[in-house]
Amino acid sequence: MKPVFCTIVPPHILDRLAQSEDPAVHEPARRTLEHDSAHRTRRRVAAATASAVATPEAALSDKPQRTIFDAAHQATTPGTKVHSETDGPSKDATVNRANAGLGATFDFYLKVYGRHSIDNAGLPLNATVHYGENYDNAFWDGSQMVFGDGDGQLFVDFTIPVDVIGHELTHGVTQYTANLEYYGQSGALNESVSDVFGSMIKQYALGQTADQADWLIGAGLLGPAIHGTALRSMKAPGTAYDDPQLGKDSQPATMDDYVRTSRDNGGVHTNSGIPNHAFYLVATALGGHAWERAGKIWYATLTGGELASDADFAEFARLTAATARSLFGEGDAAQAVLKAWSQVGVPTS
Repeated sequence: MKPVFCTIVPPHILDRLAQSEDPAVHEPARRTLEHDSAHRTRRRVAAATASAVATPEAALSDKPQRTIFDAAHQATTPGTKVHSETDGPSKDATVNRANAGLGATFDFYLKVYGRHSIDNAGLPLNATVHYGENYDNAFWDGSQMVFGDGDGQLFVDFTIPVDVIGHELTHGVTQYTANLEYYGQSGALNESVSDVFGSMIKQYALGQTADQADWLIGAGLLGPAIHGTALRSMKAPGTAYDDPQLGKDSQPATMDDYVRTSRDNGGVHTNSGIPNHAFYLVATALGGHAWERAGKIWYATLTGGELASDADFAEFARLTAATARSLFGEGDAAQAVLKAWSQVGVPTS
């Protein structure tokens, strides 16, 4: 198991903001990039010596074990413990949102797929809030969640969108299952899987069907100074934002526009738009709740043991098609998967 450092805001967005001549824009972006770089270095060192510790089966519970810490705007984790599982609501809305988002993610995985926490062995869910000064990101560091408050103009509090929390915790699920390498197409799949399940966690919490969902990642996260609706759109990749400061959403929807780059670990946050769109097409073609059939196919593919850590889009597509047939036969689910991957230009054979 090799934990990686995964942030919700892509580094290419922060790189652009860091180049602004406006101190109100570039100062929080530069601080965020510095913190993120330091964390990536620490994760690489930790990964070299990391080993999984199993939780005894008797310790498994259908209730989460959540603890929220407060970094008090320092760049340290975990910070001071401010909320535990047995505590009532906090006076701090950020603490309450973080706690609720951890709980929503735990409930989704348990009630929909029978998974006991991130590692399927009852892993306690810890989170740090109020991290850093105007820190414009949220991340899974391999063992816990960390949330910045945003700077108030470009980004707001990162505990606000529940799909952001679900996205980051799903990096942990991937870490404990397929452990997709965080580079190139396998890295884009890593990011896409987090978007897929982050979106479904929001849909599950809201009781939405596939056609009712907005299919946006991070809606409500962009600050008042930004022209856009979210960080990403699974329904229409490339349309989430178009802003003088952030730039234009560069996600492709199909392989015709696949971005070849060495930045952002080979474009992991950019090219994830392609498998994201494939999932959206499957879920909306099948209708109903996305987690019931489309999500079941993706979850079984991620956790089934056949997905290689360096898988490319074609391997993932082939396995989802095989999984659909295994779970639901040769009917509409299998056909929807084949059609979706064809529409985005990824072969399944």
